[in-house]
Amino acid sequence: MKLFPSGHATHPQWRMAAGLVLAQLRAQMALPDHESAPTLGLLYITDHYAADARQLLDHLSAELPEVTDWSGTVGVGVAASNAEYFDEPALSVMLCALPSDQYRVFSGVAPLGSSEMSGFEAHTALIHADPSTPDLPELIAEMAGRTDTGYLFGGLSSGRAGSLQFAVGGNGNIRGQGAAGGVFSGGMSGVVFGEGVRLVSRITQGCQPVSAEHEVTEVDGNLILRIDGEPALDVLLRDLNISLDRPQPAIETVRATMVGLSDAGSDGIRRTGDLGADVLVRHIIGLDPTRRGVAIADTAEAGMRLSFCRRNAQTARTDLMRICAEIREELEPEEQTLATARALAAGEAESAPHPARRIAGAVYVSCSGRGGPHFGAPSAELQIVRHALGDVPLVGFFAGGEIARHHLYGYTGVLTVFTTD
Repeated sequence: MKLFPSGHATHPQWRMAAGLVLAQLRAQMALPDHESAPTLGLLYITDHYAADARQLLDHLSAELPEVTDWSGTVGVGVAASNAEYFDEPALSVMLCALPSDQYRVFSGVAPLGSSEMSGFEAHTALIHADPSTPDLPELIAEMAGRTDTGYLFGGLSSGRAGSLQFAVGGNGNIRGQGAAGGVFSGGMSGVVFGEGVRLVSRITQGCQPVSAEHEVTEVDGNLILRIDGEPALDVLLRDLNISLDRPQPAIETVRATMVGLSDAGSDGIRRTGDLGADVLVRHIIGLDPTRRGVAIADTAEAGMRLSFCRRNAQTARTDLMRICAEIREELEPEEQTLATARALAAGEAESAPHPARRIAGAVYVSCSGRGGPHFGAPSAELQIVRHALGDVPLVGFFAGGEIARHHLYGYTGVLTVFTTD
């Protein structure tokens, strides 16, 4: 497997941006170390292009007839190697060359269990979902259960003018899509991969615990009533060192605080003091002085582990570097040729895409509340990834919620790489 061609651009007119991207893709497809005949395109656009999504997809499909399958969605921002585009018209594309019997595009009109999927064993899946879909966490868990590994990666569309997804499979169409033309709204779509597509994926949390880990002992729906056998509100006030006698500073502190939930025995607060991959961060949406409870933007169950946490830029940077290092360590061969060793050791200025890194391409889905504003400078988040992995082909978007394994996260980044032998 060679490097996947990728391109990205911004321009007020989508045709101009598409032309710039196509020029990048064609130039790379002519290079000996890049794939020359990709079949699967991953397309992410900012919501500035949402009204022209059908025309944009048709244009790319016509200009790249060898690419028979497309998947993607819209976001308030899109990601590319070393760059992010927030609140501006932009698109990011990566063309994947994968065996045709090792992936399937699916959508609401061609779901995973349809006849088109018969005989195909799903190993993992890239998921794009509409945030307004009812019972979405349950649907994500159900979808994960229909894959061999139980591992999903992806995120929720984050367009401000509504959600849309791209799903085109098999010679330009999915049976039953009708007038949609490959552009859908509602539900879920994406790509399921067979065992022959090798992926390495990690999730990075963007929050830092500000309390010890507790046990939830009594709940009523989304209202946590007791923690460690004590009234939940009392535990919150003590852990945050605030008092309702001074309501204004107390409210400001609570607004900046969230709840990290995890199942008993799962990966909660690590020994290093950061949140584990199993922790789901949820907003605190209210306090109940009468019942001494804390209301959160999710439901909890007795026996779950809980910690109070806050977003932290330094923690987010450190944890992003950690997952990149883990991916590199997993992919580095035990024995290296001189050329491989030089490619892996190259500094940021010399980190051009290189097959020796064993990464054909990457997909990065980050929270719309992260990106440059959270990391301190424009494109800083993507520059961290580039510095750690090298300038590998990368595509992605900034989501309204991130999907990893069978969970729906918030304030996280999900980095997945396609690996080569």
